[in-house]
Amino acid sequence: MSDWLVRIFVRDADNTSDPAVRTRYGQFAGMVCIVCNVLLCVGKAMVGVAVGSISIVADAVNNLSDASSNIVSMLGFKLASKPADNHHPFGHGRFEYLAGLTVSVLEAAIGINLIISSIGKIANPEPTTFGPAVVVVLIASMVVKLWMMAFNNEIGRRISSDTLRATAIDSRNDVITTGAVLMSAVISSFTGFDLDGWAGAVVGAFILWSGLALIRDSIGPLLGMTPDPQMVEHIKEKILGYPGVLGTHDLMVHDYGPGRQFASAHVEMAGEANVFESHDLIDNIEQDFRREGLVMTLHLDPIVTNDPAIHDMRNWINLHVKDIDPRLSIHDLRTVPGPTHTNVIFDCVRPHDLEMKDDELCERIQRVVSTKYPQAICKVTIDSSYLASSE
Repeated sequence: MSDWLVRIFVRDADNTSDPAVRTRYGQFAGMVCIVCNVLLCVGKAMVGVAVGSISIVADAVNNLSDASSNIVSMLGFKLASKPADNHHPFGHGRFEYLAGLTVSVLEAAIGINLIISSIGKIANPEPTTFGPAVVVVLIASMVVKLWMMAFNNEIGRRISSDTLRATAIDSRNDVITTGAVLMSAVISSFTGFDLDGWAGAVVGAFILWSGLALIRDSIGPLLGMTPDPQMVEHIKEKILGYPGVLGTHDLMVHDYGPGRQFASAHVEMAGEANVFESHDLIDNIEQDFRREGLVMTLHLDPIVTNDPAIHDMRNWINLHVKDIDPRLSIHDLRTVPGPTHTNVIFDCVRPHDLEMKDDELCERIQRVVSTKYPQAICKVTIDSSYLASSE
């Protein structure tokens, strides 16, 4: 059914790399969810008020908050589609992340409000009426929410949208909370013990917990998360696949919204090669990434390849700095020989959680290198890794 709806309402649906198509997907998904949530809210509210059940009314309010969240999501997709301008040269894609954060905050706020209302019902219980209407509306709600979960998961997968994936998780949570409300109504009707207020509190607590989890996930892209390891591996493999490339390091990926990633890296090539040919290859690699939708900026690092002694030194140091910490690595090594000593200049990449300070790390590296090269004076620049694990 989802595919059929997409074919009808989303123009050029297969071209998901087009930002305009992506926006149409997001707005279409938002509109479908708004209609479903408003209908569910009205149905539950009517039944909940009729039977005097705060847990059913709470579930209705939850659906209303979901509809509000869908409106925010639609607005986020619309604003995120705005093109770059002089004040925002990287575009407005992070509006989608802001929309996701707003949705999460709204959900957490609704959870807190429902908990407070339910505590009042627990303290001052009122009789509730159980009947076929309660069963029908709650079971219908669970069926609709299961479909919405599958629908948002599918659309989110097609356009790689964390906002829609969060909406799918919210729909799944709604199935669980509605099931809890239905179970409490059934138990109360058979036992005579009023669980309505307790069920409302459980629903509110679950909504609050889910909202806080979504807030955590929404903040990550805004603060600057480490890039997807699969993306990092693809970038490295692609760069290393070009003839003449000896290595790559200092990869950075900046996320300005879904489909708006910018990256930079250093590429090692033979220093003895023709500089114009090396530069031409760098340009070709950048253009190939741009065709994939990734704006890549590469820096050329010349490496001495015709001196076996330097080659052996680089490999030896890179291997033995791992005795200090297995995550350490070096790059850009060059030497400046002198009559009494040789300056060995290189960069060392350290993980963020390494306990020792940079000065202490440099001293440790110097001691390690001196065991093999006693005349070497290490001039080390300490770099931090911007990936999930050290390069």
